[in-house]
This record gives sequence, structure tokens and C-alpha cells, in this order.
Amino acid sequence: MLNWICFRKDQRMVGNLLLELLKHKRPLLADGAMGTRLLEMGLPSGTPPELWNEQAPDAVLQVHKSYIEAGSDIILTNSFGASRRKLARLGLADKAARLARRAAELAKEAASGEAAVLGSIGPTGELLKPLGKLTLKEARESYAEQAQALAQGGVDALILETFFDLEELKAALVAALQATDLPISCSMTFGAGGKTMMGVSVERFAREIETLGEERIILLGANCGAGPKEMEAIAERLCAAARRLPVLTKPNAGQPKLVEDRTVYEASPRDFAESARSWIRAGVKVVGGCCGTTAEHIKALAKVVKG
Repeated sequence: MLNWICFRKDQRMVGNLLLELLKHKRPLLADGAMGTRLLEMGLPSGTPPELWNEQAPDAVLQVHKSYIEAGSDIILTNSFGASRRKLARLGLADKAARLARRAAELAKEAASGEAAVLGSIGPTGELLKPLGKLTLKEARESYAEQAQALAQGGVDALILETFFDLEELKAALVAALQATDLPISCSMTFGAGGKTMMGVSVERFAREIETLGEERIILLGANCGAGPKEMEAIAERLCAAARRLPVLTKPNAGQPKLVEDRTVYEASPRDFAESARSWIRAGVKVVGGCCGTTAEHIKALAKVVKG
């Protein structure tokens, strides 16, 4: 047991929309991609999607609303990279908290109480010492600022997503637990072999996160990286490894291909939904999509999830 975890039942855990949804017997439907959707809408390549929370909020709202109209029970904020460490490389560090808070406000506005809002927090893009130069203190400070800003914006819960390094995920988790009183989901990105790029297996991820015993951790997830077919085996392994926590899956829409200077993802909404049947049979509680997925993918998933 790690001594930095605080065991307590916080006020935000009572009457929380996401926790109420998780009590439903049926699987829950999350949303699809944000970044690739904004690129299709004109976001310049290389521009952080989070900047559009201020520069083009109507576009962000449009994406959120398209998923809610498609049937999403849960949407994620446009804040994946809204951390001081990540934005510092573009000279935008001082905008991080403001962009994260605005992301939460936009998602809450779009949801209008019809869907739960998860505050998205992604990795810094740096390696922790000794593999890189990033210290645990620096990582935690960056994540704490981002988590606090999302909480101030009104999210129902946080999701730490697309992590490859379990130690960085834990650093983000420590920061989020200490900086907020929100429920938290933890999700990593696994390849077809069921391991992250840093060699973390599905089973190790589930075991180490569940062993913490922290009641505010409410979901274990696998997102991005794998396509819908590859996610079938990953979902089965993750559901088998998870002893206590429900599971979330949000794969990409297959592998991206360059077609006439456009990035196209190979999995159709129909194919995506067919694979989702396998995830659900394995025991997955929350299904959605990551890069390349659209409102059409979510509509197809809705037919599987909601009939």
C-alpha cells in the first residue's frame, strides 16, 4: 500500500452523475475523437487543439454536441494536452490552466446535464528521470494545475488517458488525488500484443492500479493505439485482470492512411460497432472511440449499447 493515497469518501462522490450512470446494468457509451475532428474542421496541423477552446469555441461545442446527439452518455473535455509541461514547448505554458478550465466549461455547456463530463489529462510528452529529464515533482505540479483547472470548470470526473509509462500515470494520479476531490479513471495505450511502448502489460496495469485501493479510482481503461479488432483481445485481458474496477475501451478507428493528402482511418462505423460486441461480451462497461472516430461511429455503437 502506498502512503500517498488518501482513503476517504468525498462529497463529490455523492450524487455524482458519472457514478450514477455506472450503476446502470447496460454498458455506457462514451464519445469519439476530438483532435482529428477539429483537424477536419480546419484546425491547422501542429496547432494544439486546446487553443480552439478560446479561439473557436463553437467548433469544440459542435463536436461535443454531435456525440451527445449520437447517444453518448459520457463526453471528454478538449484538454488532453492542456498541461504546463506540454504547452511550454510552444511558449504557451501560462495558458494551460485557462485552456483546461475553458475546456471543462464548454463540455459542461454542451452536455447540459444529459451526459457526464470527464476532464481529459494526457501525458506530458517527456520522459521521467532517469530515462529523461522530467522529475516527479515537476510532473506532479503540472498535473495538479491541470486537474484543479478542470475541477474548477465543473467536470464530473477526471480521466488520465493515453499513458505509456505506468510511473508517469501514477505521478498524474497522485497529483489529481491531492489537487481535487473528483473520481478518477486511469487508461493506458496498449499495442496489439497487450503492452504499452514502455513494456507495461495489461495485467500489470490492472494489478498495480487496483492494489492502491483508492476508492476514487472508478474505471480502468485502454484507449488509442489499437484499432477495434486489436482491442478485442486487449479488452478480454483487461476485463479478466480487473478484479474490482469496471473497464473502459476507446480504440482508434483502425490504422490511419494517407489518401490524397488526407489522413483516413480504415475502420467503418459498422466494423467498429461489430468489434464492440466482443468488448462488451468480455465485460467492458464503457465503450467509445479515440482517434479517427466520428459521430457516425458513435451512432453505430449506440445501436449495440442501447439497442
